[in-house]
Amino acid sequence: MSGVKLLTVSEDEGAQRLDKWFKRRFPQLTQGHVEKMCRTGQIRVDGARAKAADRVAPGQTIRVPPLPDTEAPSRPAEGRISAADAKMIQNAVLWKDEHIIILNKPPGLPSQGGSGQGERHVDGLAEALKFGYKDKPKLVHRLDKDTSGLLMLARTDRVARALSEALRHRNTRKIYWALVAGVPHPRQGSIKYGLMKAPGGGRGEGEKMICVHPAKMADFPDAKRAHTDFFTLWFLGTRMSWMALEPVTGRTHQLRAHLAELGHPIIGDGKYGGSAQENMGDGWGAQAGGEMSKKMHLHARSLTVQHPITKEMMTFTAPLPEHMARTWKLLDWNETDVPADPFESLR
Repeated sequence: MSGVKLLTVSEDEGAQRLDKWFKRRFPQLTQGHVEKMCRTGQIRVDGARAKAADRVAPGQTIRVPPLPDTEAPSRPAEGRISAADAKMIQNAVLWKDEHIIILNKPPGLPSQGGSGQGERHVDGLAEALKFGYKDKPKLVHRLDKDTSGLLMLARTDRVARALSEALRHRNTRKIYWALVAGVPHPRQGSIKYGLMKAPGGGRGEGEKMICVHPAKMADFPDAKRAHTDFFTLWFLGTRMSWMALEPVTGRTHQLRAHLAELGHPIIGDGKYGGSAQENMGDGWGAQAGGEMSKKMHLHARSLTVQHPITKEMMTFTAPLPEHMARTWKLLDWNETDVPADPFESLR
């Protein structure tokens, strides 16, 4: 393909990440190639510079620079997935029909590829989730690499668009469980600090976000409003708490940054103060020590969503990952001793 072209995102393609749009249109491109063209300004959306992770929508015009004509040599996608990985991702399926797949994502597995994420991620392993269908299912949203729990995939573009719309319009409810340092006071409430990327940080999973007081949002044009509801389900003296978290908005690292700003970082979260030192009960220094796992204790526990085809309201629940289940056993906490939705009475 020689010369620059201006292409329009079609209605059939729907809303999706810019890098995904490029790789579906031009399968010879690698992730690194797309990111480089974005960084150098060769790719533009409606005339403006864009990032690989930006979302594009039908009707938008994308500037496509000259691209290599030859497809990069590759093996069939199924051949790149080991039998062990295929079994692992298939065992993570909690529920599926001809429209949706619900996974319980293991901790340590990225949702998508990108800077520093390697080739082993849910989006790549989704080739093993076709279950007889022609196309691999598409991610509808993401979880951080070290966050476990519920993740939705759509089997068709139509369903992916419907679920993405539901997420954008907050018609989908997600409740997370976390183990945090100290005990919040009050024990339930809301965090409404804005979030912006820290100067000099990375991109995607490598980013670090900083909180901005709601009264100072006008002073930081890059800050985005963010809202997290929290509820303390149980606590151990003053050392740590089992918390339920509901992200009303869905910003990068929102729960992790908000809890750190509250003074109660998530146990095992090194990026936001959760592994700095042994926690002695005041909230900061969240590494609990002893027999407790040093992995991050954040889990997408429940998901309520309207099925895009049947219109039935559906609620899914994901069991705790192994390291969190061990911690709960160590602390003598039982999943059945707390309400499934502690926020229900507040609505």
